[in-house]
Amino acid sequence: MNFKLSGRPKVFVSGCYDLLHSGHVEFFRQAAEYGDLYVGIGSDKTIEGYKHHKTVYSEQERLFMVKSIRYVKDAYINQGSGILDFLPTLDIVKPDILVVNSDGDSSEKERVCRERGIEYVVLERVPQKGLTARSSTDLKKIECRIPTRLDLAGTWIDQPYVSCFAPGWAITISLEPTFEVRERCGLSTSTRNVIKKIWPYQLPNMDPGMLAKLVFCFENDPERSDGIISGAQDSIGICIPGLCRHYYNKRFWPEKIETCYDEGILSWLENHLVMIPMEPRKPGCSVVEGKDITEPKVKALAKAADDCWNAIMAKDLNAFAKAYADSFNAQTAMFPGMVTPSVTPVQGGQESLTANRSPLTEQGVRDVIDKWAAMPGVLAYKMPGAGGGGYLACVVSDSKQFCNEHSEAFKLTIRRPGL
Repeated sequence: MNFKLSGRPKVFVSGCYDLLHSGHVEFFRQAAEYGDLYVGIGSDKTIEGYKHHKTVYSEQERLFMVKSIRYVKDAYINQGSGILDFLPTLDIVKPDILVVNSDGDSSEKERVCRERGIEYVVLERVPQKGLTARSSTDLKKIECRIPTRLDLAGTWIDQPYVSCFAPGWAITISLEPTFEVRERCGLSTSTRNVIKKIWPYQLPNMDPGMLAKLVFCFENDPERSDGIISGAQDSIGICIPGLCRHYYNKRFWPEKIETCYDEGILSWLENHLVMIPMEPRKPGCSVVEGKDITEPKVKALAKAADDCWNAIMAKDLNAFAKAYADSFNAQTAMFPGMVTPSVTPVQGGQESLTANRSPLTEQGVRDVIDKWAAMPGVLAYKMPGAGGGGYLACVVSDSKQFCNEHSEAFKLTIRRPGL
């Protein structure tokens, strides 16, 4: 339909527009072909809650830049929250048409338009002729492309004081940093920060196994003053792409490493894994206090890791969820502080605890776990790394659908070989 021949309808689009780029401008140009274009802009508060990071540019700077684009009739800061933060703006503008790109298409937005009698238009992401396709996610990758890792099963077996009771596998996946990798959240940021001291933006092009060993040795300098040896699963999980399992037997470095780069399996995992932000581990937090490591508990951990790998290879979702849950239960049986962390006062900090145990910290972790464990579509859950807060990594029936229904959750992208 040629709207130019029948007046100028009001057209509405909404987004963050933080790292403003040519893709945004081209999207505005295409949307403006349908009528006078009005833009809703995510507030600083909404973006921090929804995207899990602070904005590069303040909402007022973003409002100024968007309003200055010639295709835009007017722009507003959205006053709502979450994926539908634009609803108050929608009621102000009262548009005839809502335009989204294919990445922003959702059943919720379509429902809102249907209820308000607004036409719903989905545009494909197509760059201006002669220009490179741009997205905010790609621009963030340019800043730092160092991967992170998610431990799927067998966490803690990479420490000799655990594997001395029984040998076993740890299973990890290497993740593209398509989200803000927050500190003290179980995603091996200490190892990642060590890597950035040598290679600030991306990993070098070399054998991944050798790279992992180099990172492990560099991080665990013999003169390291704290006396802590970081587990090898961190450097292996970051440096070796795809899905990986590594076998530990009373030593810090694994006896053997196996990888899986099968696209069908990696895509299957991406379709069934999401992460949900929690509060980071508190300063002074300890997850090892009260540990209870016994041979039966370590054997249960090792068996769960075996079951997890076999379920993934078979792409058996129910078996994967069970093994994933069994692994986390085995971890927390040995280290109850993963879900009930103790917190001691930090000198000069804001903690004002009179006892070792912090009811607020303990209850906060349990509250988040209980909330998401009860959500429809959640089949299993665990906290990455040593726990105590950070993220909840869930096995779900359908990751795309789950993230559409829950704005806090986000999908994961597994790093493929060669990237």
